[in-house]
Amino acid sequence: MSQAILEEITKDQLTDDRADFKVGDGVRVRLKVKEGEKTRIQILAVNVVPRRGGGIQEAFTVRRIASGVGVEKVFPVHSPSIEKVEIDRESVTMRARMFYMRDRIGKAANLVKEKRLVEAGRK
Repeated sequence: MSQAILEEITKDQLTDDRADFKVGDGVRVRLKVKEGEKTRIQILAVNVVPRRGGGIQEAFTVRRIASGVGVEKVFPVHSPSIEKVEIDRESVTMRARMFYMRDRIGKAANLVKEKRLVEAGRK
């Protein structure tokens, strides 16, 4: 199939509200979890490591430290199981993928240079 046909078929499944976060940001992913017949929302507070792909295949990997162990999970950006992605903390990164975060332990695992507004007259 040609790329134009694939884009035409999948354009209805794309979501516009999830495209504003970037690599290095701290985000809260609201995930729909189905347990038996009930569904609930689980909130994951994580850091975005890389973002890759485009269109309907676009995905992002998140990382957090849980019980002293680094845990990574890959989510499709346009997945129907994701209700919302909220930006918790914006950051300034010099790389497209932050795989160096895998080597960090403790507080250093969450430290990314945060984006702050410069007050008038002060730097």
